[in-house]
Amino acid sequence: MKETVKTSRTAGYLEKIFRALNERYFDGVLEEPVITLTDTPKAYGHVTVSKAWALANGERRHELNIGAGTLDRDITEVVATILHEQVHLYHLQEGVQDTSRGARYHNKRFRDAAEARDLKISYDSKIGWSITEPTEALIDFIISQGWQDIRMNREGGCTATGDPGRGAGAVGGIGPRRTSSTRKVLCPCCGQSVRATRHVSIICGICHVPMVEA
Repeated sequence: MKETVKTSRTAGYLEKIFRALNERYFDGVLEEPVITLTDTPKAYGHVTVSKAWALANGERRHELNIGAGTLDRDITEVVATILHEQVHLYHLQEGVQDTSRGARYHNKRFRDAAEARDLKISYDSKIGWSITEPTEALIDFIISQGWQDIRMNREGGCTATGDPGRGAGAVGGIGPRRTSSTRKVLCPCCGQSVRATRHVSIICGICHVPMVEA
C-alpha cells in the first residue's frame, strides 16, 4: 500500500475502510458520507446530523469527520472511530435517537448497536455509553484486511475526550487514548510489516529473515 502522506490519499484510504466496514457490519445499506479531515474539538470524530454537503448532481450527504490531530493513533483505534460514527449514521437513516443532552450523551440504543458490531463500549457519566474500543473480533478483521497505520498527523490537534455536541450540528465522540492491543512486526531488511494481537515468531516471505516487533 502507498504511504498515506497526503490528505487526499488519506481521505481515500478512510473511504476504502468505510466501504469495507459498511459491507461487513451494515450489509452495505449506509449512505456514503463525505469524509473530511479537520480538528473536531474534544473528540476523535463526528458525523453531521443534517446532510451538510450538496453535490453537483443535487445529491446531499452527511459529513463524517476524523480529527486531523488524531490520525496517528493505532489503525485499530481509527477504525473503531469510523465504526462508532457509522452506528450514528445508521441510526440517522433509521430515525433512531441514540443520543441526548445536546447529542453528547450516548444512550443504551447506541451501546447495543455498537456492541453488535464488534465494538467494546464503556460508560462515562458525562457522555454515556460512548467510550469506544475495538474488540478482538474487529482487530482480527482489520488484520485480515491488511490495513496499516496512517503516516501523517496534524500537530496540535485534539487529544481530549468528548463530543462536539448538537450545537455544532454533529454527533459522535470517542473515549480516551489507550495502549494499543496490537503489535507491529517488521522485516529488518525490506520493511514489510504485519500486525498481530499477540507475540509471534515469523519469517519474512521476501527476505527469508526473522521479523521483529517494532
